[in-house]
Amino acid sequence: MDEEYDVIVLGTGLTECILSGIMSVNGKKVLHMDRNPYYGGESSSITPLEELYKRFSLPDSPPETMGRGRDWNVDLIPKFLMANGQLVKMLLYTEVTRYLDFKVVEGSFVYKGGKIYKVPSTETEALASNLMGMFEKRRFRKFLVFVANFDENDPKTFEGVDPKSTTMRDVYKKFDLGQDVIDFTGHALALYRTDDYLDVPCLETVNRIKLYSESLARYGKSPYLYPLYGLGELPQGFARLSAIYGGTYMLNKPVDEIVMDGDKVIGVKSEGEVARCKQLICDPSYIPDRVRKVGQVIRVICILSHPIKNTNDANSCQIIIPQNQVNRNSDIYVCMISYAHNVAAQGKYIAIVSTTVETSEPEAEIEPALELLEPIDQKFVAISDLYEPTDDGTESQERATWSNSF
Repeated sequence: MDEEYDVIVLGTGLTECILSGIMSVNGKKVLHMDRNPYYGGESSSITPLEELYKRFSLPDSPPETMGRGRDWNVDLIPKFLMANGQLVKMLLYTEVTRYLDFKVVEGSFVYKGGKIYKVPSTETEALASNLMGMFEKRRFRKFLVFVANFDENDPKTFEGVDPKSTTMRDVYKKFDLGQDVIDFTGHALALYRTDDYLDVPCLETVNRIKLYSESLARYGKSPYLYPLYGLGELPQGFARLSAIYGGTYMLNKPVDEIVMDGDKVIGVKSEGEVARCKQLICDPSYIPDRVRKVGQVIRVICILSHPIKNTNDANSCQIIIPQNQVNRNSDIYVCMISYAHNVAAQGKYIAIVSTTVETSEPEAEIEPALELLEPIDQKFVAISDLYEPTDDGTESQERATWSNSF
């Protein structure tokens, strides 16, 4: 350890492992350390099930009805991958897909008036959807055609819209779309968590909707992918990539001190040894004095013995509850996977509910989502702080990665 590296990375969360892998591929000498004895940090998958009960300080052991403990791999932080998104492209580019297998998530749904509906994202689905009346369907179909044809490098496709100045609110007005359609378009297709996007130029939103449609077109059932055996496989895949290209990994390695020369990071001290570096990347927990708290997230892991109602018995799905439907400032997400993904015992399902905390009673905030999941066999509730770096690390060569949100 007592030598010099181009980059030292602290923490083995997904972001840190991606950066470590890509830097190793590009010829950087990388040392990657984690104080924990396992990969993944806060985004790890917990196995066996008994370990999850211990982590959440539940007094009892899992009942026999839960099956074998080692059949479970439970994500602490939910995430689906957009099939045509940047992370999937990165997995293909780096060939990390050699270490992973994926399944398509079976459905994408949106909440309206206490019920859930399949998200329409093609012209055919729009015409068949129960979310809209007949005239609204025609207007929404025209909007989808506009989005499908849109090319930011071809002004002929703009149809009078300036993507760098026309707001999304004005685009919706142009196509005369009602509030319910705006809700599921912005939140279930463009995947915004709040309505802040409405009053900024529409380019990013249109491209987000295009990404959703293109991802859906790749596999048909939904735009999302999920790795077999849980999200914990992703950081491990990038860690293997880094190791292949010469990266050095040390788990269960305490970090005693970040060594500074004035205002600049020059190394990391651990168990009496100092590893020197030109740049340091770490998750927020390693430098609490260099990050600030920007909010909280509540996540509730729910174990079920049944698929979620009104999802056509899907083995996996995402449900988005737009903020306006439940009088909130941000959306509520439900990600559901199951035994079909080798993350639960046979016949069991895992649904993870998450949202930004807005009140002093976080569990009451997610009640609309929990009602969709009833009956629930077991709940595991976690409330986590969100952090962001206080500076960009340009001067100190010390960069904190953003803490995970959803």
